[in-house]
This record gives sequence, C-alpha cells and structure tokens, in this order.
Amino acid sequence: MNDTTLLASRRQLILGGAAVAAGASLAMPAFVRAQGSRRPLKVSVGRIPWAAGNSPMTQYMINNKLLEKRGAEQGYDITVDWREYPTALPMVEAMVGNNLDIGMWGNTPITRGLASGLPISLLVLGEGHLRFLITTRKGSPVRNLQDLKGKTVGVSLGGDPQSALFQMLRIELGAEDIKETGIRFVNMPTHAQAASVPTGVDATCTIYPAFLAAQAAGTVAIANSFGFTEDYYDGPAGKGAGLQLASVKKSPFFPDGYYLHRSFWIGRNGLIEQHPQAVVAFLLAQQDAVTALSAMDAGAVSQLVKEYWKLDATDGAKVVKDDVLFSRGWAWPTESDARAVLETSKFMADNKVIQKPLQWAQVKDSFARTAPLIKQAYDKLGARPGESEFTRTDAADLRGKPVWQINQWAERT
Repeated sequence: MNDTTLLASRRQLILGGAAVAAGASLAMPAFVRAQGSRRPLKVSVGRIPWAAGNSPMTQYMINNKLLEKRGAEQGYDITVDWREYPTALPMVEAMVGNNLDIGMWGNTPITRGLASGLPISLLVLGEGHLRFLITTRKGSPVRNLQDLKGKTVGVSLGGDPQSALFQMLRIELGAEDIKETGIRFVNMPTHAQAASVPTGVDATCTIYPAFLAAQAAGTVAIANSFGFTEDYYDGPAGKGAGLQLASVKKSPFFPDGYYLHRSFWIGRNGLIEQHPQAVVAFLLAQQDAVTALSAMDAGAVSQLVKEYWKLDATDGAKVVKDDVLFSRGWAWPTESDARAVLETSKFMADNKVIQKPLQWAQVKDSFARTAPLIKQAYDKLGARPGESEFTRTDAADLRGKPVWQINQWAERT
C-alpha cells in the first residue's frame, strides 16, 4: 500500500469586531488567527488482508482516510504507513524490532507476546469467530477427524490455525496430549498454501477465505472449528455438511465452537504512552468502519477486498457474515474476548508451546494503558451499544463486561 498523507491545515478562528465612531456603529474587517498547528505523526499499521473481517474493515479505513480524519480531530496530522502481512508472525518480529506501531494478532501470538514480556497492550477486536476448516483433497480417504490419527497435517505453526486445530483434535479425539494422536504436523507459511493441501500432507487446517478460493482446484473440507461438519465429512455424525459434532458441547467455548477465536489490534506501548490521543483516533476510525460496513450488504463488503480473497460476492458474503465484528456491529472488547487469550495460554502450556499459562492478572494488565482510551473513544460516539449489549447471553458469541469495567471482571483460574 502507498502511504497516504493528510495535508497539514490550520484551524482558523474568525473574529469579528465592531467599533463605534461618531455615534455610528461601523463593522471592522474580520481577521483570522491560527489556533495552533496539529502535530505531525507517522503511524505504521500492520494488516492481514488475506484473513477475515480485518481485511474489508482496514480497506474501508484506507479508502476513506478515516484514521487521518479522526487524527485531525485529536490534534494530529497523521500519515499512515499501512503494511500488509501474510500472517501475524512477521508483525511480531517487526514490533519486537520497534518497527511497527499497531498490528492485528490472533490469540496465539498475543499469548506468546504477553508470556515473553513484550511491551505491548491490547486495543480492540480486529476480527473474530473466524471459521477454521480441516481440509483435504477430493478422493482422499480422510473423511473425519478420527481419520487424521497417524497422518501428516499441514498448519501454520505458532498461529491461530494451530491452536484451533489442536483444540478440535483434543476434544473430538479425547486426547489429553496431542502426541497421543500420532499426527505429524508440517508448517504452512501462508493460508493459501494450506488451502491448496500440497503434496506431502494428508490434510491441512486453513481459514475460510482461503478454503473458498481453493475449492475450484479440488480442495474439500470435512469439519470446522464451529463444531459442524463440512461437505466431505463421512463419519460418526453422519454424512455431509451442517451436522453438529457432539463433542463440541464439551468445549469451554461453546457456543462459539471448539475455539474462541479473537484477533486483537495490538499497540506498541511506546506509541500508547507518547501519543494516547492518536490511539483514540485509531479506535474511533476503526469503529467508524465497522459501523459503516455492518450496514452494508455482506457481498458488497467482501468485494472491497476481492483482490485478496479472490471470491465473488456470494462466497465473500459467507466470510463477512461469520465475523463477530459485523454480527455485533461494534469492536469494543469484552471479558470473554479477553478470556480467549487466557484459555489459549492454557492449552499452549499443555502442549509445551509456552512454559506456563498466563495468569488472569496478566491478561487484565494488558489493557491497563488502553482501557481508559477505549472508554474515551466509546463515549465520543453517539451511536454505540448500550451496556446490556455487552452482557447478552442469547447471542451466538460469548460476551461479557466491557474492558473499561476490567476491575469488575471475575477472577479466572
């Protein structure tokens, strides 16, 4: 993406004066006075346009210069350096090198970052409730999750696809230790590569947009992380798509599914501490985009990023409708959204990916710098969800108290 630049401008206060001379009221010429120049600031933002909800949302922000506009309201002339990444892992490296201000990461890299003491804070949701699928090639003998035992499976190691896959396998196969499955895991560097089910693997775990784009080349799916079968499934639950796998009800994340997927925008602490109002501008701009896109036709939303997803409006709408950003219509994080990070850390520790699980206090502390800014952005918007929206229990996604009520969150073990 090319850098976008908002030309510096000064607010002018037009003052009128009047003088009385010789008993008559005479209007004096108006004059202007500069109110003070805005602070120039370059902000680097990492996006994953091949993923899900963050893709059209950030594209809308770019097309309409929303961050620049909200920045001007907060006293900044912001130049945005939008950067595209295939996954979150290169973003982590950039932020470790102090070379990225804001990025969107899933539960897994967030957990690693917090566990290692990386100077980052959580902001708001970038996307969520992404559908991860177990895929294979047409004609494959792999028709259900039991068939994966002893096979070779490709997945993005260290990312959310791995965490989603491991949760599905542990719960559906009843494996306390993933080694019990006898599965050999092979790294897939990109979602598109995973969706192609390359030679050398029996199956893969990939994300919905990549799978839909790969169907024409012979990729088929057997099950998804929401706990339902896909078209190629044939097993204990029956045959075909749309059958609920009984084991999903054992998941601590039900009704979200086997895996509580939430990707957060992550901020570098240095930016948050030095330019808090620029962060508020980002929060406002993202919510502007979420509000606008939630009101649009889902197929039309998907076509904003057709060059990345390679999907027509019909298939693209499926991805948009899955995303929690657009089903909610808002991106403000809740207690259960934060819980996704905590729970991910538990099974990452069980599988020796990290040394020990995070404590609930660590997750809450990751919002310490940002919760007041998130509340400030929430308060600035006229159209915003009421308090009851956050704690609804009849929704298809897990919610809870908003982040600015963090001290009221129940302790989690």
